[in-house]
Amino acid sequence: MTALLLALWPLFALIVAGYFLRLRAFPSEEFWPGAERINYFVLFPALLFSSLATAPLDNPALPRLAAAVMMGLGVAWGVLLIMKRLRGWPAARFGAFAQGGLRFNTYLGLAAVGSLFGKEGLALAALMLALMVPTVNVMSVWALTAERGVSVRSLLLPILKNPLILACLTGALVNFSGLGLPGGTDRLLNLLAAASLPLGLLCVGAALKPKQLGGEIPALGWNSALRLLAVPLLAYAVARLLHLPSMETTIIVLFFALPTAPTAYVLTRQLGGDSHLMAGIITLQTLLAAASLPLVLTLLNG
Repeated sequence: MTALLLALWPLFALIVAGYFLRLRAFPSEEFWPGAERINYFVLFPALLFSSLATAPLDNPALPRLAAAVMMGLGVAWGVLLIMKRLRGWPAARFGAFAQGGLRFNTYLGLAAVGSLFGKEGLALAALMLALMVPTVNVMSVWALTAERGVSVRSLLLPILKNPLILACLTGALVNFSGLGLPGGTDRLLNLLAAASLPLGLLCVGAALKPKQLGGEIPALGWNSALRLLAVPLLAYAVARLLHLPSMETTIIVLFFALPTAPTAYVLTRQLGGDSHLMAGIITLQTLLAAASLPLVLTLLNG
């Protein structure tokens, strides 16, 4: 427990720092949108690209992780669809609930994996992200647009324009080509990647909206319990079923225990979803994760 807290508390300290910095309008209100964009389009893709360009893609863990990820996401998606039918949610609300249950805070996840397992863990996490990010994005777009009818183009366009997915694909292609990262390219990418996670966590804190928590407490509560407790329990059951080794089990449970992604708010607004509900889900899950994530990992490794 002590080792986990030592690994995780600096991550949540950066989130808290980001919240108070924006509250104080420091360095300025205009800084944070720009910081989010440069991280999303430049720094974070550099981290994913370099991780996958140098990862051992012949790693025997890859088929196991792929099976575990798809099985876990498939079961969670099926449960959400059943709940939608039983509760009669419109797409605007279902899209927010689905993203609250399926999407994950990539910055926090990679920072936690790096703190716990170093480069070896980051390589495995990058392989998982190459599978999870496009799958979850397709599910999210469908959930928000299903009632209006959805075309293949409307599903695939956000995926093809996503810089994180593009970074994963190009990193994998460079890896398969055998070109490597010559001429100091690896050093450049490492410098960009080193800036990504701390800036990303500060931006997560800056995006928190505590005022959005009012009025939807029951919905926010059950969705947070689903994401932070039930979904990691599902991931653990899948890992046990597939006999995953200890580190792989911890990584997949960790990613399924993360709070939802702050970028879910942007997608929800763009596609006409319930952005007020989505902002509340993001805020509450991120706050609760400071307690739930160490608890889940402690029980897992206890």
